[in-house]
Amino acid sequence: MTNDYVAEILRATGTLRSGDPDGVTAIVQNALALAGLTGSGGGIVAGDPGRSTKMPQASLPGLGLTEHHSSRTGRLRKPLGEVIRSLQEGGKGLKLEGLPGLGRPLQAPEMPLPDGAQFLDQRYSCAAGARRYRLYVPSTAGEGLQGLIVMLHGCTQNPEDFAAGTGMNALAEEHRLLVAYPAQTGGDNSMSCWNWFRPGDQMRDTGEPAIIAGLTESLRDQYAIPADRVFVAGLSAGGAMAAIMGETYPELYGAIGVHSGLAYGSANDAMSAFAVMRGQPGIAPVPSRKPGGGLEAGPRLIVFHGSADTTVHPSNAERIIAGKGGSGEQISQSAPGAAGGIRGYTRLVTKRKDGTHTIESWLIEGAQHAWSGGHPSGSYTDPRGPDASAAMVRFFLHGTSDLAEA
Repeated sequence: MTNDYVAEILRATGTLRSGDPDGVTAIVQNALALAGLTGSGGGIVAGDPGRSTKMPQASLPGLGLTEHHSSRTGRLRKPLGEVIRSLQEGGKGLKLEGLPGLGRPLQAPEMPLPDGAQFLDQRYSCAAGARRYRLYVPSTAGEGLQGLIVMLHGCTQNPEDFAAGTGMNALAEEHRLLVAYPAQTGGDNSMSCWNWFRPGDQMRDTGEPAIIAGLTESLRDQYAIPADRVFVAGLSAGGAMAAIMGETYPELYGAIGVHSGLAYGSANDAMSAFAVMRGQPGIAPVPSRKPGGGLEAGPRLIVFHGSADTTVHPSNAERIIAGKGGSGEQISQSAPGAAGGIRGYTRLVTKRKDGTHTIESWLIEGAQHAWSGGHPSGSYTDPRGPDASAAMVRFFLHGTSDLAEA
């Protein structure tokens, strides 16, 4: 099995014509059975954010990893072409259009801009490749920018959708921040996922990390952003890539935010990606090698995850935190759900002697695979909060997500 197996399966299903999720699920399950793959549960490889439909969770993962593939090569018992033919033949007369989150990014409306603000559509190129990106420049930029946040969207999303859903531009206007939204397209991954599970995209100076780092450096230098005020955050596959950026370019980012993502080095192909997303151990974690010293060196970290996430199992948040080590006072804080449906949460903090937080982990009660506190104009958002965007910005700028301490 190649790393592009799941992407090819999704591309094949995207050619079907169906409005019947159960029918499409049966087709995909039959195809996987032909390929020697059985089981149920899990989520889409590459951290595809799921919506309310259960079709992605029920149909694609849940692979019999031990029985049906080599642990080193992941070879299928049946060739991919046979699987695709089964999908095509079984899908006659069905429709996929209208199934949210399957191959077609939401066309989010352009958000209104304050007078003097800009939401630029630009492109960055380097030896490792090129990406389109949107750049929010606040109307108060002339008074001095306070930082740069690089926002990495999830699967099937695009920069405009992600900006609308996270509401990060409004926070950027309030705090005089520059926000960049790199775009992963169908040409780079058929579901527009950042390729967090491919070895070539988990290393410094190559692949997608090199592109994102080069874009970050160019904006930092162009807009004279202080070196310690550069941050990266992402959702799902974008969250996994943000974790990779923190490990491969620790000197570049002052802090990273991972929402519903996965730990650095937790997968090296499609099969190990499926496993770790389902909460299984995946591959052995890779010790981080950071310029200047041990495992505790590197950017500060804030993590959000929903306790009811069936696409990326909540145990992945624990794995991210465990991989960072950390020293200092450990504080656990729980907040029950409030009247009006606001979700409760448990927050674990590693606090330094100077009062700043080196690690924060938020587990949101009952939340699924969606940006906590996000706006419904974007995809994969949970408006019931708490507000992950506001907490991240406070953590990035002030070393704590506590409003009273910020």
